[in-house]
Amino acid sequence: MSEHVQVDIFDEYSTTFRYGDMGKRLAEAPITTRNARASLAAGVHWRGIDPEVHLGYRKAKRGGVWLVRWRAGKGYRQETIGTADDIVREGTLDFEAACRAARDHIEVARVAAKAEAEGPAPTVRVAAEAYIQRHEARIRARTGGKLSRKAARGQLGRHVLPDEIADKLLHELTRSDLKAWRKRVTDKGLVVDTVRRVSSDLRAALNMAVELHHARLPAALPLEIKHGLAAAEGHSPVAREAQVLPDADVRRIIAAAWEVDAAEQKWEGDLARLIVVLAATGARFSQVIRLTVGDVQAVQRRLMVPTSFKGRGVKVGKIGVPVGDDVIDALRPAVAGRIGSEPLLVRWRYKQTTPTHWERVGRGPWGTSAEFAPAWKLITARAGLPAGVVPYALRHSSIVRGLRQLLPVRLVAALHDTSSAMIEAHYSAFIVSALDELAAKAVVPLVSAPAEIVAIPRPRAVGGAE
Repeated sequence: MSEHVQVDIFDEYSTTFRYGDMGKRLAEAPITTRNARASLAAGVHWRGIDPEVHLGYRKAKRGGVWLVRWRAGKGYRQETIGTADDIVREGTLDFEAACRAARDHIEVARVAAKAEAEGPAPTVRVAAEAYIQRHEARIRARTGGKLSRKAARGQLGRHVLPDEIADKLLHELTRSDLKAWRKRVTDKGLVVDTVRRVSSDLRAALNMAVELHHARLPAALPLEIKHGLAAAEGHSPVAREAQVLPDADVRRIIAAAWEVDAAEQKWEGDLARLIVVLAATGARFSQVIRLTVGDVQAVQRRLMVPTSFKGRGVKVGKIGVPVGDDVIDALRPAVAGRIGSEPLLVRWRYKQTTPTHWERVGRGPWGTSAEFAPAWKLITARAGLPAGVVPYALRHSSIVRGLRQLLPVRLVAALHDTSSAMIEAHYSAFIVSALDELAAKAVVPLVSAPAEIVAIPRPRAVGGAE
């Protein structure tokens, strides 16, 4: 059975061809070895390697180059893929290597054509903008229309959108591109945690784009994203030692919060109660601001803390966190006379009436942590703590307090709405110390001393000398 192919009528240096079916068989040129190619006349010679895919060899006076052509719609496309190994040197391709390069080239070209078939091919910029819009919409839904300045746009807007990677087509994106971007971000002098956060935001944006445009993107793209944005080998994030505060420092922070609340800011207890809950529960700011009046269970001495929005799995609605009578007493003014569905922690809202005058218009729920950032600086200064101590130190300290009290790691993780793996990764040094203390309690005396100590006489030397 003879093989019929489309016979070409094209200029050999053009990139797109149209074929007419002339019922002729493709002449399989001997291009598989250097010796075979040496006997060929100057010009282009073809050999089929896959259905509707031909590997070509263009012979010139000084060696030749490899070409590939393949069907693309109603016509064919052709491109150069490398230099033939007529003269063996670095970078040249033999026949087998040329076949592999041809197939890889066609796979990429077909993915690109597929991506462009349904409109402009998506870029990293498109992925980042879509993620930003969805993230901001979620924040507005949670905060009643308010948007934090530290939303995803802050990180992606500063480190992704202005970068050259933003214009990279998603179907062409490789792990090398992502690693090069990460290096550029790191070279800016950013701290490791910031690089990790912006990398996580970019990974989330790209993975969301893969879900939205999966039919137009290569199947290997998720793996390229995973390895391209992976943290450096051997790096394991740990909680900063300076941010784990002893209980005495935490008490000073709470005392200073009451003083700043009353004296400098006149928050009427709103600020101090926020700090008390953060310190007592070790919860994230985004969790405690969603506490309601009904979440205060005074009889059980417990706060029902809402779970965080982090993670993808199905989570329980609230976590019961034990607290002391002192915390319950501090919250009583915020509970008295209010219904259970009202937000527990609120703050005064102000309206500007003149260029220099603001007046209170009522209390409302907290929106973002930035709302108490200036007050936090006053609190840490009054408590005599270093300026670098951040509010998240209260969470670090709560976790370590549980570990030092020899609570099981799994229980500490559950109380703080995180995983045992994260506790072990970030607080491993404190786990070891706690286990040492626990193991020391199992040490019991095993050797009993004799009732009377009898000295062992020294042996006499030879000849009777002592």
